[in-house]
Amino acid sequence: MSKAKTQLFRALALALALAAGLPAARAQGEGPDLIMRKSTVFKLLTPNDKLAVYGIDDPLVEGVACHYTAPERGGVAGMFGLAEERSEVSLACRQYGPIRFSDKAEQGEVVFRERRSLVFKKMQIVRGCDAKRNVLVYMAYSDRLIEGSPQNSTSSVPIMPWGDAPAPKCAEFIR
Repeated sequence: MSKAKTQLFRALALALALAAGLPAARAQGEGPDLIMRKSTVFKLLTPNDKLAVYGIDDPLVEGVACHYTAPERGGVAGMFGLAEERSEVSLACRQYGPIRFSDKAEQGEVVFRERRSLVFKKMQIVRGCDAKRNVLVYMAYSDRLIEGSPQNSTSSVPIMPWGDAPAPKCAEFIR
């Protein structure tokens, strides 16, 4: 199939998906905060390819924020939300205040999920606890319905005392 036919097929699929009321490409609920975008590839008549930096708060752990950078495809397919996004995502998480856990969780629980293609691919950020070192560990990776990607990024957040508040033990909340 030619590239033009493929793009036309993708545009028609998007129109059908929108007409059917399928959810948007981003995760539902409170989405990530866009911090900035920078163009990486110029496209003459359609949007450029970009790198976008987003910020999210851990919904279970108050006092921890994560920032991730993800590529966003431009062109016709990107303009209509039909492009399959690349798997490369970088991640950095930091403690920005006293850490408080709002509930208990399992190792590897999803903190954030975002679709990276119309149907089959998603990027996830998951959380774990290194009990020996009292460190929260966050990992970002992409997976597909058929085959995932080994490309990933990891960030560690040592749980430190903040002001007069003692540092909680992550092992008491994440098992």
